Amino acid sequence: MRNIFVFWLLLFGLQTFAQLTPYENSGKKETTTYRAAISYYQSLAKNYPEAKLQTYGKTDFGLPLHLLILSKDKIFDPIGIRKANKRILLINNGIHPGEPEGIDASMMLARDLLKSKQLPKDVVICIIPVYNIDGSFNRTGTSRANQNGPIAYGFRGNSKNLDLNRDFIKTDSKNSAAFQSIFNIWKPEVFVDTHTSNGSDYQYVMTLIPTQKDKLNSILSNYLTNTLVPDLYKGMEKLGYPMIPYVNSVGETPESGITGFIESPRYSTGYANLHNSIGFMPETHMLKSFDLRVDATYKLLKNYVDIVQRDAKVIGENKRKADAFVAQQKTFPLEWKLNRDKFDSISFKGFVGAKKPSNISELDRLYYDRTKPYTKMIKQWNNFEPAVSVEKPIAYIIPKAWGKVIALLKLNNIALKELKNDVKLEVESYYISDFKTGARPYEGHYLHSLVKLNTIKQQLQYYAGDFVVYVNQPENRYIVETLEPQATDSFFNWNFFDSILDMKEHYSAYIFEDTASEILKNDTALKTKLDEKKLIDTAFAKSGSAQLDFIYKNSDYYEKTHNRYPVARLIKDVKLDLK
Repeated sequence: MRNIFVFWLLLFGLQTFAQLTPYENSGKKETTTYRAAISYYQSLAKNYPEAKLQTYGKTDFGLPLHLLILSKDKIFDPIGIRKANKRILLINNGIHPGEPEGIDASMMLARDLLKSKQLPKDVVICIIPVYNIDGSFNRTGTSRANQNGPIAYGFRGNSKNLDLNRDFIKTDSKNSAAFQSIFNIWKPEVFVDTHTSNGSDYQYVMTLIPTQKDKLNSILSNYLTNTLVPDLYKGMEKLGYPMIPYVNSVGETPESGITGFIESPRYSTGYANLHNSIGFMPETHMLKSFDLRVDATYKLLKNYVDIVQRDAKVIGENKRKADAFVAQQKTFPLEWKLNRDKFDSISFKGFVGAKKPSNISELDRLYYDRTKPYTKMIKQWNNFEPAVSVEKPIAYIIPKAWGKVIALLKLNNIALKELKNDVKLEVESYYISDFKTGARPYEGHYLHSLVKLNTIKQQLQYYAGDFVVYVNQPENRYIVETLEPQATDSFFNWNFFDSILDMKEHYSAYIFEDTASEILKNDTALKTKLDEKKLIDTAFAKSGSAQLDFIYKNSDYYEKTHNRYPVARLIKDVKLDLK
């Protein structure tokens, strides 16, 4: 009898131990490896019918992205979940594997919700265990020089040395394509992407970046600013982790004030924003101990679960209204600027910043004196206004040659139609008149900005199989902010269309001189235009080659496609034969 008792005691003990995460078993000093995390989630899915582990696509590392789904009613089909009027909360971890708190916190949260049978009734929780699988295998304890633990962790870049939190529009990584597949299949109403911050020293363990309120659809923004964010703050205060907005200091220390973060669509929450999903980047403070950072992340994630369950009906109705609004929306901001005249005052718990001689240079250096904590009011600038806006067309027309553009639109659930027959259409075309390009590569691209356009109405020939994208969809923001060249993270700015900036034909000057002379004889308007330019531009007047080039570019010999943006705007509602 005693032996049987010991057997069951040992078995129970082993089962209990097996349910602990590698983080807990390490004394809260180590973060879980990728393989251990997947094995752990496989065990949870095997032992709990309310959990299911699925895979999507491939990553640059050759492995798929995993997604753990927690569903109280054991419904694991996203269409069925939406029919049941349940909300979907998506949690993404390890986009920067050196910031691993979410990896460990999510494992414990999933286990605890399953073990305690406390899964929410109206919310399905989806967890990406480790997004940057590549970087998680590049494991050291030194790549984040200022961070206080864990002992070892992954690297920020993936195996292509891409920062995956800059890749959500350009999609240079397979990771991004797999993520977008998950996002657009599951369509989360609320999205959380866990991070760790660097920067100045202060008393808070957790800081928070919500989707920028002025960029977010106003229906969603009102709920975010008046309910969701305040209640997250209250909940974390009660749990012993008061929060502050992400500390983006104006000056050297936070006492100078902080500004909001404008997350363009290259970032995960900026991408979520395009789909009317409310996004968050919680950022724990790197200087706090790892166990406190994990605990704060765990409690914040639980806070999200509780609030989304409480407000499930409101969140669902807001998303439905926002989608309907965006489908009819006419004007779309493309760039944003901070209003520096408008600010709020917020209470901030910091440490006194001072200067002392450097042991290295003997020059003054900044340090924070943790023996001198303070609480004081500081300024927060967090009001953004549109800097560039555009009126949407009826549709965009995209020649079938631009395959990556078409593929990404399809990946993002954009409805596309194909022309059945060749047709000539009157469209509004953009010619790229000017832009700036970075002097150094950024995330594998020489990023464009400050794009200037000449807009021309013209008749263009299109062919069967070319694509028409009507701008009457809930995903209008994704359509407009990728296809309009002036948008911060447009496909043009990410170099998708750089080949149109090259001339493919030119002239031999000694031959074209005679041709140009004949052109001027027959085109008095062009000759007048040339003479006027010589009068106002002395450098031009002294350059024969410049004048010859001017005539060429104003003649029928100049190629009409040079600098012409290939995505045209249909501005008249014409009947098209489509499939």
